[in-house]
Amino acid sequence: MKHKKFVSIIKKHQNLIYKICNSYCNSQNQKDLEQEIIIQLWNSFDKYDGRVKISTWIYKIALNTAISYYRKSLVEKKRLSSIDESLFSFSGYDFEMDQNVKLLYQFIEKLNYLDKAIILLYLDNYKYQEISEIIGISKTNVATKINRIKSKLKNQFENVK
Repeated sequence: MKHKKFVSIIKKHQNLIYKICNSYCNSQNQKDLEQEIIIQLWNSFDKYDGRVKISTWIYKIALNTAISYYRKSLVEKKRLSSIDESLFSFSGYDFEMDQNVKLLYQFIEKLNYLDKAIILLYLDNYKYQEISEIIGISKTNVATKINRIKSKLKNQFENVK
């Protein structure tokens, strides 16, 4: 019963997990991160108490796992710094979306891990209070960061045109 419920929840929210994996690592490591997130969700599944939406709970665990994974990859990248740097460039899946959306995700890929998490939650219509709870910063700080990120992304779009 628990297994079936978990699988159903994961299937329902697979796009959320995919988006985080796509944003935090290159295509070669996405499956590894995806598996790590699912393992962390499974290990925490019994602790889910329903006080927050299931998607909020998944986001929090997935983002924390992705951030840890990203940090580990940076340490590994430094360790392998003698290898040509171009081998480590981030490149996501080739989405079938309009050019502006593709550009947006390219710009998001370049954000630091905290800003990336905040803007992904914002784009998924999470309220500032929910983002604050997931990320662990004040609601005011979330609002400030979102305004700065939006401004930064807008400037990047203007520089392309």
